[in-house]
This record gives sequence, structure tokens and C-alpha cells, in this order.
Amino acid sequence: MKTFLSIGTGPGMGLETAERFARAGFRVILSARDAGRTQELARQLAAKGHTAEARTVDAGDPGSVARLVEDVERAFGLDVLHYNAAAMRQATLADQPRDSFNGDLAVNIGGALAAVQAAAPGMAGRRSGTILLTGGGFGLQPHPDYLSLSIGKAGIRALALGLFESFRDQGIHVATVTVAGFVTPGSADAAAVGERFWALHGQPAGAWEVEAVHTPAG
Repeated sequence: MKTFLSIGTGPGMGLETAERFARAGFRVILSARDAGRTQELARQLAAKGHTAEARTVDAGDPGSVARLVEDVERAFGLDVLHYNAAAMRQATLADQPRDSFNGDLAVNIGGALAAVQAAAPGMAGRRSGTILLTGGGFGLQPHPDYLSLSIGKAGIRALALGLFESFRDQGIHVATVTVAGFVTPGSADAAAVGERFWALHGQPAGAWEVEAVHTPAG
């Protein structure tokens, strides 16, 4: 059974993406800082007959992220990594607390870098694997009211584009879905983002793409 690891699983795009892979027969491992909520999401998938479990991770702590990825790799082998964590802070430059900015970036991009670093050796050794990153429209058009999120999403896009060719040569497909708007849990858009990630994963090696853009309806 192939294994899908979601980091920063929420009830919206994170859950929908995990469920899309679960429907295809993947073991899905959901992870976030809120253990109770993550366990409930895993129970929802298990109730539908999927193989799902929950782990706890602090996406803002690179050591916590790396340990989770390494543990999953050792236990199962990691086929697909999905980094979905984000600090959704609404704050202008004047409103952003000085002691919060680095913490926001640690979640928005630092955790992604740590996850990719930890996942790459195993995937490269097998010359097989997919790394999926949830991007955002603020990475293309930064918003003054969401500065730390905008900078983080720009970093996610740079990480995907910067690694795409070198990782492709190692058999690893790095890709991002740039979600150009806010998506609510349980919505058709949340499910559509999951389908976008699934489609990227399913692309044949000679036709890999690094980015898909999803614009929510309305």
C-alpha cells in the first residue's frame, strides 16, 4: 500500500486532498498541531473505509517536521508528501507583531523546506515520489493585509519552481497548486483543489508540470 502524508491537515483542502488519495487506495497519515482535531479528521476517513491515522506535528518547528517525515519513511516508505500548513494571519505591516513574523514564516515556508529535506533522500533512493505544496494567490499578488502569508506563499512557489528540474532528474515530482482565493471547508472548491493535486501526481514522467492554478468560484 502506498503512503500519503499530509502536514498541516485542516478540514478543507488538506482533508479533501487526503481523501482523494485515500479513495485511490493510499494509506493516509494526517498531521497537525491540534491532536484532537486531527484525530477526528482521521476518524472521518476511517468511517468511510479508508486507511487513515493521525499524528501530531508542529509545522513551525523544523525538527518536529523532520522527525515526522523520517518516522513515516521508516515505517512505511513515503510515496506522496503534501505540505498544507499556513499561518493565516491578517495583519498589515503596522499591525504585525514584531515577535510573530518569524514564527509565521517558520510555518508558511520553513516547515515546507524541512519536510522536503527529510523526504527527498528516501524518494531519490527509490527514484520515485511526489512532493505537493499548497500555494496561494498572494504569492503572485501580495496583499498588504496578509503580508506574512503573502511572503510565505511566494516562498512556497519559489521552492517548487526552484527544485522542480533537479528533483525531476532524481525521479521526484515537485508541484504546487496556487489557490487564488480563500476556500471554505466542505466546499466544491476544496474538493476541486484535491483533484488538482491528484491530477498533478498522476501525470506521466515525461509530462510533469510544476504548477496548477485554482481560482475559487465567486
